[in-house]
Amino acid sequence: MRAGRDCPLDYRLARDAFADEPLFDCDVLYVVGGLYGNRQALAAVQQRLAAEPQARVVFNGDAHWFDREPQIFQQIEQGLAAHLALRGNVETELGRADASGAGCGCAYPMEVDDAVVERSNAIQQELNRTVQDLPGMAARLAARPSTALVSVAGQRVAISHGDEQSLAGWNCSRETLSDPQRQQQLDSWFAANNVQVLATSHTCSAVALNLEHGALINNGAAGLPNFAGGRYGLLSRIASTPHPAALYRCQRAGLFIEALPLNYDHTAFLADFDRQWPAHSPAALSYHVRVLGQLSDRPEHALLAGFSLCQSLCALEALTDE
Repeated sequence: MRAGRDCPLDYRLARDAFADEPLFDCDVLYVVGGLYGNRQALAAVQQRLAAEPQARVVFNGDAHWFDREPQIFQQIEQGLAAHLALRGNVETELGRADASGAGCGCAYPMEVDDAVVERSNAIQQELNRTVQDLPGMAARLAARPSTALVSVAGQRVAISHGDEQSLAGWNCSRETLSDPQRQQQLDSWFAANNVQVLATSHTCSAVALNLEHGALINNGAAGLPNFAGGRYGLLSRIASTPHPAALYRCQRAGLFIEALPLNYDHTAFLADFDRQWPAHSPAALSYHVRVLGQLSDRPEHALLAGFSLCQSLCALEALTDE
């Protein structure tokens, strides 16, 4: 097995992973994928929930990544405790009693440079050391489920860190979903499983696609900037009513499926990041430019079909330009 490139067999999702009855029903659901150990982003999630106390939250894996300091790691865990938290590849590998040989478990496609893969494996090794010093933490992470099926306003919503087939699958990346054959495959899966929405993350790049039988929303990262000039993360919101701050959305089966900005304290996060990952560390080399919001991607690039930009995007861009 090539560390960081290949998936262990236990990453494969069962065919009936989304066949059971929903875990709960709600009218507002937030899916938070890729928090990445950003405690300021976690605080921003909590603030958003205070404004919508009826909302439910699912943390969709990779809640940890930059939090190599034990106290920050524990602070993230305390924030997750009141909500449903799924395993991403990060938590899966941290929770193992014996190393799987998968490194970070990211299963990067071949177009990702080998140096990026090696640095991700090194970040995972640092987090392994953190978890080893926190008694009982590995078992807690290992016990988390890899998927969830919930109901929003009576409609079935599937949640997977990777895709509908694998915990760390890349079949819900923007590149893969641009293929018409993949779109047809996913649409057939929606129909066969009676699912209206599939919410994912893992690829760290936002994408949204509304098909005949269901919609896919990948929030990219809640704990990192996703778009040019922006210093905010992204959340997926699935609800019976629209949100005025949505960047883009689609509407189907009585649901509004939206991407919302997660405005966290950038200065405090940058201080945490630079302290834990100084210059020339693997995380600094891979992510510091992105932490600063120095990206070329724009919200419209995330929209493959069936989603539309919202007027709130204009207001957000005006703030970003100031």
